[in-house]
Amino acid sequence: MSRPVRLLGIVAALALTSVTSLAVAPAARADASGKLPVSYDFTAQTALTSSAPTTPPPGANNWDCKPGAGHPYPVVLVHGTFGNMDDNWQTASPVLANHGYCVFAFNYGGATPTSDDQGTGEIAASAQTLASFVDEVLAKTGAAKVDLVGHSQGGMMPRYYINFLGGAAKVHTLVGLAPSNYGTTLDGVVILADLMGARSFIDSGYSACMACREQEQGSPFLTHLNATPTVSGVRYTVIESTGDEVVTPYTNAFLPAQPNVTNITVQNQCPVDRSDHLEIASDPVAMGDMLNALDPAHPVRVPCVPVAPLTGPPGPVPAF
Repeated sequence: MSRPVRLLGIVAALALTSVTSLAVAPAARADASGKLPVSYDFTAQTALTSSAPTTPPPGANNWDCKPGAGHPYPVVLVHGTFGNMDDNWQTASPVLANHGYCVFAFNYGGATPTSDDQGTGEIAASAQTLASFVDEVLAKTGAAKVDLVGHSQGGMMPRYYINFLGGAAKVHTLVGLAPSNYGTTLDGVVILADLMGARSFIDSGYSACMACREQEQGSPFLTHLNATPTVSGVRYTVIESTGDEVVTPYTNAFLPAQPNVTNITVQNQCPVDRSDHLEIASDPVAMGDMLNALDPAHPVRVPCVPVAPLTGPPGPVPAF
């Protein structure tokens, strides 16, 4: 069964279809002001569109983009387990592009470069892929460093790059959306596989998903990584929801308190936000926090609107 069909079935089972339209979104086109449209509905914007894993999300991979003085660091988007650059970043990429960032996205860890389900391979090898992509972005843009925004595994895996592959000298800020920093229980891995239509990876005993094993709470990989949770010179922001059903408990996303670490629980800002693990990558509250983590000198007003799991806000979202 395809990912779109499985996700649609989950949404129906959760009785969320009445909250918001599930119509397939048209291709993103800039309006008269040059701004790209933004949808905060993870399901409509990703799961029900035709998957194109090698297609960059709206606003990303303009290799002629040169960072300006206001945003001197290009932003590299790092997708999560079973995701890809197309389906994971349909919200964050246009949000960042609309705010003047040079945005870049890539795939890592898939069985093949064109597989829908990326991010399943050995995490250390995926970090090598990230390292190569960052070097390409720096060479093309002329920037001194990059900012990284990652979801799930994509918020944790860059820490391996930073700690062990020379990334500390090339990363200014790492923003993690529900990152699996301290792993997840087995139930969390199974839930993620079901949500992404990738249960076969679990049913095969993880043989096709080394990253699943390595993200289990207490795994040797995470024990090694978390011996040095953060490094000086890099800013870390974790944005997490109490409704995360994959990183369990949700506090496993957070990093130990340090002057260069900010841990954010979205419900502390907006109690009506019910984002789950997937929706947080499209959550307007999380997007506001992401923008402020990247540019704290020019904060935006973080909106507070009702947000449902998977499908996001039922109504309009105030502009940032």
